[in-house]
Amino acid sequence: MHLGNYLGAVRQWVGAQGDEAYYCVVDLHALTLQIDPAQLRAQTLDAVATLLASGLDPQVCTVFIQSHVPYHAQLNWLLECVTTYGELSRMTQFKEKASRQDGYRVGLLTYPVLMAGDILLYGAEEVPVGDDQRQHLELTRVIAERFNHRYGVTFTVPVATQPKVAARVMDLQEPSRKMSKSISSPLGTIFMFDSPKDIEKKIMKAVTDTDGEVRFDWESKPGISNLLEIYASFTNETPEQIAHRYHRYGDLKRDLAQLLVESLAPHKVRYEALVKDPPYLQSVVADGSLKAASVAGPVYSRAASAMGLI
Repeated sequence: MHLGNYLGAVRQWVGAQGDEAYYCVVDLHALTLQIDPAQLRAQTLDAVATLLASGLDPQVCTVFIQSHVPYHAQLNWLLECVTTYGELSRMTQFKEKASRQDGYRVGLLTYPVLMAGDILLYGAEEVPVGDDQRQHLELTRVIAERFNHRYGVTFTVPVATQPKVAARVMDLQEPSRKMSKSISSPLGTIFMFDSPKDIEKKIMKAVTDTDGEVRFDWESKPGISNLLEIYASFTNETPEQIAHRYHRYGDLKRDLAQLLVESLAPHKVRYEALVKDPPYLQSVVADGSLKAASVAGPVYSRAASAMGLI
């Protein structure tokens, strides 16, 4: 998980967790790209450890693996049958990812429908998402409203929530595009468990501009504005307030690097302990999947019955 994932979504999940909060590791979504089976298994459990290290508490919320609850795949087909090709082909992420692949998989086109099912199965009222997922959440709303109109009220229509700052963290080397683990340069993405040395190196080498003025201005100063938003996400200040304190880029970068190292260190300590205890991680998702299935099953049955399935 990189810093953009954490600030845009996961930190919101931690703040919103409770008895009626459900968080799943979406291993089925990972199949839209070529991935070695052993790697997928390892990364799935690693993702569980990362979420727990980031602050999700299985005693407070429900953490599970998507494929362990078969209703996700079952509802996917029902929802695909009320979704149009035009709606899916207009998804920005699909167009961007398909353009980088020679012969993309059908799942790359349809996975937003699976994502809609992930949400609708649990009667979600609020979905904390990063800015890059707002379009998918809007599609979920369209699908739910269309289904309810055609077959009777079955699904809760959710709304998106996102942080006031750093809803979309940009690549440190190419601030015109979002931070990503798939297309970024080695210096463009900060990962949650990077070493202090790597964090400092990436921040100090972050692309800025040549005029030297520290100012929050996304249009003319995207590199500096990106750094200011990251900084503000860890404090109670606005990016503008932070900008007023600095006159040199170097000072801003050094302080931001130190702030990130200090803020992320506790997560790394918890993560390193969790990955050494696979049986515990397995027990968490086993319990979580049972609870999730008990909620998702009745919702799927209502949807299937509404469409006429016996």
